[in-house]
Amino acid sequence: MNSLVEKAKNAAIAASLNQAWKYLGKDPETNIPKLLDMVDKVAPEGWYEGQRKAFHSAIDQKNNWYELIMKVWNLDEGVRDTFFQNFIVNASLSGSAIQESTKEKEGCNIPWAILLDPTSACNLHCTGCWAAEYGNKLNLTLDELDSIVSQGKKLGTYMYIFTGGEPLVRKKDIIRLCEKHSDCEFLSFTNGTLIDEEFCQEMLRVKNFVPAISLEGFEMANDGRRGQGAYEKVMKAMKLLKEHKLPFGISACYTSQNYKDISSEEFFDMIMEAGALFIWFFHYMPVGQGAVPELLPTPEQRTEVYRRIREFRKTKAIFSMDFQNDAEYVGGCIAGGRRYLHITANGDVEPCVFIHYSNANIRNCTLLEALKSPIFMAYHDGQPFNENMLRPCPMLENPEKLRKMVKDTGAKSTDYEAPEQVDTLCDRCTPYAENWKPQADKLWERDA
Repeated sequence: MNSLVEKAKNAAIAASLNQAWKYLGKDPETNIPKLLDMVDKVAPEGWYEGQRKAFHSAIDQKNNWYELIMKVWNLDEGVRDTFFQNFIVNASLSGSAIQESTKEKEGCNIPWAILLDPTSACNLHCTGCWAAEYGNKLNLTLDELDSIVSQGKKLGTYMYIFTGGEPLVRKKDIIRLCEKHSDCEFLSFTNGTLIDEEFCQEMLRVKNFVPAISLEGFEMANDGRRGQGAYEKVMKAMKLLKEHKLPFGISACYTSQNYKDISSEEFFDMIMEAGALFIWFFHYMPVGQGAVPELLPTPEQRTEVYRRIREFRKTKAIFSMDFQNDAEYVGGCIAGGRRYLHITANGDVEPCVFIHYSNANIRNCTLLEALKSPIFMAYHDGQPFNENMLRPCPMLENPEKLRKMVKDTGAKSTDYEAPEQVDTLCDRCTPYAENWKPQADKLWERDA
């Protein structure tokens, strides 16, 4: 009975939000505050309360967040409206309610987003990329991708993120997936070099695909990792996307070598001018046979990135996320299906895109069965892995936790080319974890 009441309540809220969205379009600057007031009245207690307060503050102060809201409003109308329906209503409201209900019923984690590798193929070979070690051999078929999304929607998951390899090697299949599942939002991490006029037109047609372009800094740093000419191709891709009023963001991996560039004001200003609406920062992970531990940021370097990103959130009209340093906002590690999981081009269902151990393959089990597999249940039972939210990861900052989970569950390495023993990986991470701990504890005590 409670489930039916919740469904009815969510349906009513979704209908109210859709009506409000249409009303907003008549005069956004005047009506945005009225829309927020309306959302406050219909939203369940505690629903995205912090975010709603932030939006109210942005509107009242006409600050950088207000500027970002207006940038989103100036996107192509069809793309903007589809994003609202798929991301806000389907994924974050209706979907989240189904996820919570399913989680309670099944006793396991249910993901908000699923990361998928359509292919292990890539047109580049970037230094420090785990996918670069996998070769160009493996693919999930279109039917397999379709099945994963269909299964995910039954669990309440309406957000799908492509990784790889280079996902846009499979452009046509990705567009077919966007067409068939028009109620889902699709994002893709991409090197950007395959985005052209034709693909922009396809994005405008399907309306539910958003690229996150990998950029490692300015031209010298980027091309040093991704190859000569990659930076110029990315600039061209961003220009095309901006001209077509299409949303896109940046994915940046920070290392001991490039952390200053990609967390600099100049870099933020450059990508904002290019039209990026968000930037997602990833900490370098020393995974696989090509790992370079020297690229791991020092405690001082990681702290500088932590500080800079938080400062720019107050002044820059771009949404920035720091995958490693923002765990406090999501209660720690989000892997293992707690907020997301990863499925490789070989079908292996991994708890994390950076941690390549699994007991389940999607070709031999359902998505729900994978979520109940031993390694996923170990995540479910062990999260959070540390009360200090600046030490969230069971591999990078708490390697003894990953070592134990893999051994206790019998999870096997899913690395395509060179399977890596968990002791080898965790031994590589231990010095970093020990060095980061004092600084992380000091920061957490001071800033928490």
